[in-house]
Amino acid sequence: MLSHVTIGVGDLGRARAFYDALMQVLGIGRIVDEPEHGLVGYGHGPQAAPQFYLCRPLDGQPPSVGNGQTFAFLANDRTTVDRFHARALAAGGRCEGAPGLRPHYHPDYYGTYVRDLDGHKLCCVCHLPPA
Repeated sequence: MLSHVTIGVGDLGRARAFYDALMQVLGIGRIVDEPEHGLVGYGHGPQAAPQFYLCRPLDGQPPSVGNGQTFAFLANDRTTVDRFHARALAAGGRCEGAPGLRPHYHPDYYGTYVRDLDGHKLCCVCHLPPA
């Protein structure tokens, strides 16, 4: 359904380091690294969707976060969700909900919520029962 998502960041180098650490946990590689154009992108390949991009806002204004926006990354297992949370906090992110079941979504929804360095809300979720 989605081709890509782009979020604004205040410091591209700092954001790249943060997201490199998180994407490594998920097995997602960096597919674009153009600091001279204010752009870094992640995905499973240059033609594979969806892709996730960091950019300096084109209008030159500071980035802003949306109220009610969450960017959710899919994990293949619950251990990956736990590792995503730990890695985000170690990289300077803020906890918005520790890893655990969220049965109000569905019985096997195991997720965590964090804020990145610019305040964007991120989720990592596994929809599968424990292995």
